[in-house]
Amino acid sequence: MSSQRTGSAGFTLTEIMIIIAIIGVILIMALPGWIQARARSRRNVCQENLTQIDGAKHVWALQENKNYTDTPAWSELVGEESYIRKSPFCPGDGTYTLNPVDTEPSCSLSNEGHFMP
Repeated sequence: MSSQRTGSAGFTLTEIMIIIAIIGVILIMALPGWIQARARSRRNVCQENLTQIDGAKHVWALQENKNYTDTPAWSELVGEESYIRKSPFCPGDGTYTLNPVDTEPSCSLSNEGHFMP
């Protein structure tokens, strides 16, 4: 006895559209969280860079017998044999300002919400 299959194998157009709609809803729900996590990660990297720069400024001032009102140059802090091996860069394409030793370094994007201490 042979059995015949009356339907064709595969998905119907309605089933495919439902699957695409479900995937779309999942993406819409996940996207804001992903964007916030990315922004938070950038702020954290920026904060860590500023902390590293601040520490390097203090060590520079102690080792070079400088006053806390002195401001180091980038060339004095960054280099293979210096306090910071590689020049830190802002993940949001901002620029860092060293400021005097007694003032924390800053990021040019701090007013735009990129970094808030």
